[in-house]
Amino acid sequence: MTSASPASSRLIATVDALRTALAQSPDVLSHTLGGTIDEESAAAAEADGVPREFLDFCRVLDGASCGPSVQLFGLEEAEEHQFYCEPVAGSLLPLSPEKLYCVGMVHEAPVFLDRAGGGVLGAPHAGPDWVDAERFDELAPGVTAFFLDRLATYDAYRRLAEVDDELVEYDDWLKLLRRAGLAG
Repeated sequence: MTSASPASSRLIATVDALRTALAQSPDVLSHTLGGTIDEESAAAAEADGVPREFLDFCRVLDGASCGPSVQLFGLEEAEEHQFYCEPVAGSLLPLSPEKLYCVGMVHEAPVFLDRAGGGVLGAPHAGPDWVDAERFDELAPGVTAFFLDRLATYDAYRRLAEVDDELVEYDDWLKLLRRAGLAG
């Protein structure tokens, strides 16, 4: 039997810390963290074309609602948002369901998993006008890295979510990161 990779071990430890902090935080919305998907659901989803990397992530954490402007979808919600992968007339973005899989939203802009390279792509700086962006930025080399390095890292999440100084104490995700010992 092989051991878990360092990234998956770190993901499991991070999610465990977040779940523990959430259980002890009645002031934080309980739907912040999703559950997990089972092997049967994962196999069926993979047969339907859901990327394995996303399914591996969902086996540990089936979505996270980090705040009003940042969300990483669980499997069911991701399946409902694949219309974002469809080409849009006049857009310069390389939209294609064969090439992309929508895994979340940041500032009303979809975040995609590149099916070929595995990177997480998006144009969050463009917000709801994301289709007018000239290109996607690589937000992370993969879904696990996107969660660990951009969402479960206090300063990186704060920058991505654009939480200003006056609102830090009111942001539930930042509270949860602090309580889980992930504030830096």
